[in-house]
Amino acid sequence: MTTCIAPGVGANLLGQHSAERNQDATAYVGNLDPQITEELLWELFVQAGPVVNVYVPKDRVTNAHQGYGFVEFRSEEDADYEIKVLNMIKLYGKPIRVNKASQDKKSVDVGANLFVGNLDPDVDEKLLYYTFSAFGVVVSNPKVLSHFSSTFI
Repeated sequence: MTTCIAPGVGANLLGQHSAERNQDATAYVGNLDPQITEELLWELFVQAGPVVNVYVPKDRVTNAHQGYGFVEFRSEEDADYEIKVLNMIKLYGKPIRVNKASQDKKSVDVGANLFVGNLDPDVDEKLLYYTFSAFGVVVSNPKVLSHFSSTFI
């Protein structure tokens, strides 16, 4: 059975605050360009699975978002899938960071910065993230410094 979702469906669920969200089925989305809206995030994430809610906190004075938000999915499995599929994709030229909102940052016992030099010009943040994820948890997103053709992980 295929379900069609009409544009704008779920718009009444945009902006639901954290107390009402299922934290295990919620992803944190960071590094958002100022042009990105809750509606745009909804439309992006619904392409990969069932979205229940999108919330992007806004400054009360300027009404601009603060560069991050939360997307709640139907289940924890849906959230895990969306995180794998959409982490590090570029929106308005910036790679978005998508990870579990309930992830315990204290669970990482060892951390290190890794410098990788002499990169091919075709190597981007997403490729580095997936390459190094095969060897363990990547705590922060890689940053490619194209001017130097190098990066830090």
